[in-house]
Amino acid sequence: MDPVSSGLDPTTPMEPFMNTTIATGGDSRLYNLNVFYDPGDVAWMLTSTALVLLMIPGVGFFYSGLARRKSALSLLWLSVMATAVVSFQWFFWGYSLTFSHTAGKFIGNLDNIGLRNVLGAPSVGSSRIPDLLFCVYQGMFAAITVALAVGAVAERGRMLPCIIYMFVWSTLIYDPIACWTWNSSGWVFQRGGLDFAGGTPVHISSGCAALAYSYMLGKRRGHGTQELNYRPHNVTHIVIGTVFLWVGWFGFNAGSALSANLRAVMAAVVTNLAACVGGITWCLVDYRLERKWSTVGFCSGVIAGLVAITPGSGYVPAWAAVVFGVCGGVACNYATKLKYFLRCDDALDIFAVHAVGGFVGNILTAFFAADYIAHLDGYTVIPGGWLNHHWVQLGYQLADSLAGGSYSFVGTCIILGCLDGLGKFLPIFKLRATEEEEILGIDDVEIGEFAYDYVELTRDVKTPDDVDGLSTHSMDHTEGMGGRHEKNQDSVDSSNQLAEWAHRAH
Repeated sequence: MDPVSSGLDPTTPMEPFMNTTIATGGDSRLYNLNVFYDPGDVAWMLTSTALVLLMIPGVGFFYSGLARRKSALSLLWLSVMATAVVSFQWFFWGYSLTFSHTAGKFIGNLDNIGLRNVLGAPSVGSSRIPDLLFCVYQGMFAAITVALAVGAVAERGRMLPCIIYMFVWSTLIYDPIACWTWNSSGWVFQRGGLDFAGGTPVHISSGCAALAYSYMLGKRRGHGTQELNYRPHNVTHIVIGTVFLWVGWFGFNAGSALSANLRAVMAAVVTNLAACVGGITWCLVDYRLERKWSTVGFCSGVIAGLVAITPGSGYVPAWAAVVFGVCGGVACNYATKLKYFLRCDDALDIFAVHAVGGFVGNILTAFFAADYIAHLDGYTVIPGGWLNHHWVQLGYQLADSLAGGSYSFVGTCIILGCLDGLGKFLPIFKLRATEEEEILGIDDVEIGEFAYDYVELTRDVKTPDDVDGLSTHSMDHTEGMGGRHEKNQDSVDSSNQLAEWAHRAH
C-alpha cells in the first residue's frame, strides 16, 4: 500500500494546535488531543523520563560506595526518598512555580497547582510535546537535583530535617532557578543564557547547596586526623552507580531536545564522548601522582565529563566534547582539594564535581555554542557563542552561573539555619546527629537496617573484653575479604568507643 495515498506518510506534519481558549488544550471527550503531537516524540520523551529516573538510584549507589559501610544504606535511602518527596512537591506546586504559562522573570505562579489544567496543551518547553509529558519529564530533573545535594549529609546528618529540607529547598531554590533558566519568561532565558540540560539549575545549584549543607552540619568526628583516614568502602557500588548515571544521562541530555530529532542525536553523541574523555583524563591526572589506575578516579572523571557537557550538549559540535571532557576532568580533579582550603568537610566532593563541573560547562558553552547545532531540531535559532563571533555570550553565561550558585548557597544556609534553630526547641529538627549516633552509624540509629549483615554483627558488644575480641575478629574477617584497616575504620571505631562507654558504666 502506498503510504502517501493511505494517509500514513510519516513526513506529513501534525495538525497545528489552534484551541487557545481552553487551558487543558481541549475537551478530550469531544476531540482527539493526540493529533497535535508526533507519537515518536511522545515515545522518546517517555523513554527519556524513565532514563532520568534511573539516574537517581545511580546517585545513591555512587554516594553509598564512597561512604563508610555503617552509613551506606542511609545514602541509598535518601536518594530514593528524594524521588518521592520531590515528585509530590512537583505535583503539588513545583511544576506550576517553574513552568506556568504566565510566569514572571524569577518564578511562576499557582495557576497549575495540583496539576490543575495540565493536560494536552503545548508545553512551555516546546510545542512538540504536551504539558503533561513535559511535567513528568521535568519532575525527574527536580528529583535528581535534590538527590545530588542531600549527599552532603553523609555519615552525620539526621533524616527528618533532611526530608523537610528536600521539600522546602525544591520550592524556594530549585523552582526559581529552573524558572529563570528554562521558562521563556525567565530573565536568563530572555537575556540569552544557554543552558541546554541543567548546568545551573541542576549541577551548580546542587553543588553549592551541598557545600552549604556541609558547612551547616560541621565536620565529621575525626575529620582531618588518621581516625577518619579511609577509602571508599565499596568500589563495586561506585561502578554500578556510574553505569546507571552514564546510561541515564542520555535521557537527561538528549531528552532535553524535547523531540526525537537530530539535535537529540547530537546531544547523545557529545554526552558519551565527554564522559569517555573525562574518565580517561581523571585517570591520567591521578596516575601522574600515584602510579595507579584508579577505578574510583575513572568513575569520578566520567561523572565530571557528563556534568561539564550538560549545559552545552544541545549547542556544541561533536569535536568540542573532547574539550569539555578534558577541562571537566582536570578542573574537577583539582577542585577536590578546595575543601581543604575552604575548611569544609564535603565528604563526597559534591561541590568539586557538580558545582565546579557545571561552571566549567557553562563557560565552555559560551565558547563553543554553534547556531547550526541548535538549529538541528528545525526551529531553534540562537546567535551562538564565540564560534559565531558572539562575544557577549560569555558574560551571559557568567551571570547565570554566579547568580544561580550564590542564590543556592545563601538560600540553603538560611533554610538550614531556620531548621537548626527550630531544633533548639524541638530536638527532632536538629540537623546533626549526636557523637554517639555518628559512631554507631546513621544506618543503625535512623533506619535500623544495614547494607551488609556483618555490620550488625560488629555491634553485638556486651563487655570491654567482648569488644576487644570482636574488634580483632571483625578486622580479621574483613581482611580476609580483601579489605584493609583504613577501609574498616568504622567498625573498629564503633567497637572501641562502645568499649569505653561500657568501661565507664562499670
